[in-house]
Amino acid sequence: MKRLLLLILLLPLCYATSAQEWLQLKAQAEADPTLKSSSTVCLIDRTAVEIAETGSGAFDIYRAVLIGNAQGALANRVLKYDYDPLTAAARFTSVKVYHADGSVDEIPVTDMLDYAAPARAIYWGARQIMIEVGALEAGDVVEYSIEKHGFTYALLDGGQSDDERFIPPMRGHFYDIVPFWVSEPTMVKNYTVSVPDSKRVQYRFYQGVCSPSVRFADGRQILSFTVENARPFERESNMVDLYDVAPKLMLSSTDSWRDKSLWFHGVNEDYGSFEPTPEAQAKVDQLLRGISDPMRKIAVLTHWVADNMRYSGISMGKGEGYTLHNTRTNFTDRCGVCKDKAALLISMLRMAGFEAYPAMTMAGSRIEAIPADHFNHCVAVVKLDNGTYMPLDPTWVPFSRELWSSAEQQQNYLPGIPEGSDLCLTPVSAPENHYFRIHATSTLDARGTLKGSFVVEAEGLSDVSARRPFTTGMRARVRTAIERELLNISPQARLISYDAGKTPADYQQGPLSMTVRFEIPGYAAVGDGVIICRPIVKTALYNSIYSFLRVDLSPETRRYAFKDSTSRLVELDEQITLPAGYTLVNDPYEAEAGGETVNYEGSCSQSGPTLHLQQRISLGKRVYDAADWTQFRESVTGFNGIKDLVFEKR
Repeated sequence: MKRLLLLILLLPLCYATSAQEWLQLKAQAEADPTLKSSSTVCLIDRTAVEIAETGSGAFDIYRAVLIGNAQGALANRVLKYDYDPLTAAARFTSVKVYHADGSVDEIPVTDMLDYAAPARAIYWGARQIMIEVGALEAGDVVEYSIEKHGFTYALLDGGQSDDERFIPPMRGHFYDIVPFWVSEPTMVKNYTVSVPDSKRVQYRFYQGVCSPSVRFADGRQILSFTVENARPFERESNMVDLYDVAPKLMLSSTDSWRDKSLWFHGVNEDYGSFEPTPEAQAKVDQLLRGISDPMRKIAVLTHWVADNMRYSGISMGKGEGYTLHNTRTNFTDRCGVCKDKAALLISMLRMAGFEAYPAMTMAGSRIEAIPADHFNHCVAVVKLDNGTYMPLDPTWVPFSRELWSSAEQQQNYLPGIPEGSDLCLTPVSAPENHYFRIHATSTLDARGTLKGSFVVEAEGLSDVSARRPFTTGMRARVRTAIERELLNISPQARLISYDAGKTPADYQQGPLSMTVRFEIPGYAAVGDGVIICRPIVKTALYNSIYSFLRVDLSPETRRYAFKDSTSRLVELDEQITLPAGYTLVNDPYEAEAGGETVNYEGSCSQSGPTLHLQQRISLGKRVYDAADWTQFRESVTGFNGIKDLVFEKR
């Protein structure tokens, strides 16, 4: 700790902050009519970093925040900062409150609390520092500084000693990912980094404009980036991750992703992450006994790891980062996070004779060309007979017929392979790979009772959604699971019988195909020669499939790309035999909408005593460009166009 404090005290980029720095900015903010209603205005948000030859960084973080109203006072009465003790140390060095009446309160930094941060599913010891500043009023300014030493982005540390734990895994290299979007009006936002002349730093400012500068002094290169008068980023519903659309700065001293790929390969091979064990080898031999087809072997091992290793992350010392836990740990514990599941799969594939390696990816957002470590997820790749590498993700495919979840299509990943690799991109999965079909046939009587059957068919991610009641807590209660789905149609629904296959939880036997026979007394509203009825395929039956219906369609245009859960093909077909003499009042319906990427067609009409309804919507991607919005909106609107139908007795 003494060494750390000495390094921070010697940091040349630390600023001698005082109220003089923000007094003029405060006056400008208070005179700006557009800021009158703001709960807070950040006057200065500044981060200064000095990078050592090892790649470790000493950070000085300074903020001055003007309180605008009671809401802002409440939000800033307690200051918090998150850090990871495996990669950094942090502490408050100065906290002051400049009150509107001219008085100044200096909060003793010895009052700082350092405690375990709230966590869910992954318990790796993340921490928060916190300090209370007390009651605030409009016009007050909260000014504080934080010192941090370490590195900033390593979601996947190889277990260094305490003296070296603040050095990044790729020793000697520096990288940072700096969000420049703001959640409150900000007068000045600045990031400055000083690096030794021996390091070549490449950078790019994405999705916005900043004022950059580069200067040289005392054998160091000093890069500074400033944005003035920033306003909160205007989000759109269902849009892609902020990192994909909002201003950000990315810096890296690594020349290319290929260099990172080679390093990632080497660090895990050197550690022995994938060394076989007799116990694991015996399980591989058991699982693959009698199987000769290579793709079938890959599938069996992927699904076994996916289904039999629980997702729960606890700190196990070495290996809570880029170094993957070894085979003995993973096979014995059968519990871990993405990198543990990937590591066990790689080990088992190698024991089966395959060439397999780890890969890093970023679930939820894009990875840029600048090789900063923008990763939050670990997967595997296996080399096929044709020499290509196939990605596998045992974390995202439990009880799924896929080997790489199509909820991750259009996603970058970086394999750690012996020859090195550039960034890769998972392709779009065709909608037909994720079909969902319901064919319903029923009879409606004059009392409003609906009786009939429907057949459900699903594949891909649609299969995962429709089959989930059987693969989770309802494995031994198939009838109960189906009854619960029927209750989404009506609380009066009764299950007569079903044919869901021998074991519907066994997703590997083929795509889901299930027949359900039902009766729903009082389903239709009946009175005075009129029946009002909604086709069951247009109810909440299998509502989990229709993620596209939860996309907000109210905007006529969009500025940013948007996303759905996956590409998907939905086909609905229903025939209802009506009571004698009843005729559809609604005009016959036939419509087409959309374009090449998203399209819809549907019809609804009566022929004799039978109502015929057909709908088909094809959604071609998971991540859509803003230019796709019109066809997406028109197609989903068309799909929503058929709901309640009115019949009159004539």
